[in-house]
Amino acid sequence: MDESEARSLARVIDRGAFPVRVEPATVQTVSATLGQDSLNASVVAGLVGVALVLVMLVLFYRWLTLLVLAGMVVWGMLIYSASAFISETTNYALTLAGVTGIIVSVGMTVDSYVIYFERLKDEVRHGRTLKNSAPRAFKATWRTILAANLISAIGAAVLFVLSVGSVRGFALYLGVTTICDVIVLWFFTRPAVILFADTGWLDKRNTFGLEVPRRELAPEGGAS
Repeated sequence: MDESEARSLARVIDRGAFPVRVEPATVQTVSATLGQDSLNASVVAGLVGVALVLVMLVLFYRWLTLLVLAGMVVWGMLIYSASAFISETTNYALTLAGVTGIIVSVGMTVDSYVIYFERLKDEVRHGRTLKNSAPRAFKATWRTILAANLISAIGAAVLFVLSVGSVRGFALYLGVTTICDVIVLWFFTRPAVILFADTGWLDKRNTFGLEVPRRELAPEGGAS
């Protein structure tokens, strides 16, 4: 609630049958420098969080982390474009609350990669090549990923409608980043992983840290 809305509310209350005098309990002034410092600290915290997550992904998924990093870069550029468009066409500029929503959504974005790659790991564990496993794993996990992001988007939409002030900014950018996550997964991550797996380069390396046993072929005419 801004100053003009607060004064309007005070005038409405004063005109009632039982006038109530509105007195400010506390007054706090936040300088532009302090606000900028808080915004910078949030951005730095988000970058540090992304770096730590990437380190964890390297331990679990080795070379596939390159695709995660590329997907996060595309995701970030898409969010930047969306935030610029929103700031120019609406009154919802990217604030500290919006940055918080973006940082929160980083975890959900990485969760989508984990769901996909864990299924891919299971396929490889059963003796399939990455070339064969990549499309199968995405097809098997896409509905789960989509459902998780849809629930997040619905929650953000409800929060945006029912809330006011900075909470709306948080809900708006949480919903925007969730939509961007789905777009990047379908149009970038899916074809990138499939094309990377088609090269056969990953099959020559211990991508998941698994010792995948080769299936022995039964002798000709023998039992399979």
